[in-house]
Amino acid sequence: MHNKVFFNTNNMNSSLLKSVIDLVETFKLEEKNYRHDVLGFQQWIADRMLSKSNSTTVTWEGKEKGRSAESVINTSLFRLNRYAKNYSKAAIYNSAFTTQEEFIYLITLNSYGAMNKIELIKKNIQDKPTGIQIINRLIHQGWVKQYDSTTDKRSKIIAITAKGKQTLDKQMNKIRLATKLVTGDLNAHEKIDLIRLLSKLEHFHAEIFEQQYSYAELLNRVKKDHLTA
Repeated sequence: MHNKVFFNTNNMNSSLLKSVIDLVETFKLEEKNYRHDVLGFQQWIADRMLSKSNSTTVTWEGKEKGRSAESVINTSLFRLNRYAKNYSKAAIYNSAFTTQEEFIYLITLNSYGAMNKIELIKKNIQDKPTGIQIINRLIHQGWVKQYDSTTDKRSKIIAITAKGKQTLDKQMNKIRLATKLVTGDLNAHEKIDLIRLLSKLEHFHAEIFEQQYSYAELLNRVKKDHLTA
């Protein structure tokens, strides 16, 4: 016969129990960016503790004048994108590539395999007209090929060619170096922390991107439907 363990709240500090229940309710009502299970709740608690411990120690230019954390993050992401583009341009300097998008599309196909045009464009977070132009350039260079989908005759499948792989391989050492330089002098632990935060942020924006809101409604829809109070 199995022994049963009964959870007796009378033996527990009532204030602690109420605090835990309040935390769970806050988590359920306010948080859309975490899994709603034990692991998600644990991660939420850990992030809250980290945020509180850092809130008084982390400083930035303009903080004392009211500059928000959101402003700093946006500026940093914008600048980091510029720095990354510089490294990408250096990686393809004096090569067959003319833009970083060309080798990024090839890397996507090489990593994930053949896919239809729309899937390829969405994976690279671009609008359809720009994505089609890039794909057409790749086809013209002989780096990718297109063929009819077996499941949807209206759809074209894009696949990297042997020539495309050869061109990509020739430049990969420089591309890998450029990728490494973007992470700068972060140590292994800091890189993992950054991956976790960026993955959370990317997941949030990917869901919005999938909705394909018009520019006229984008900001208000995101504020209304996706941001917590």
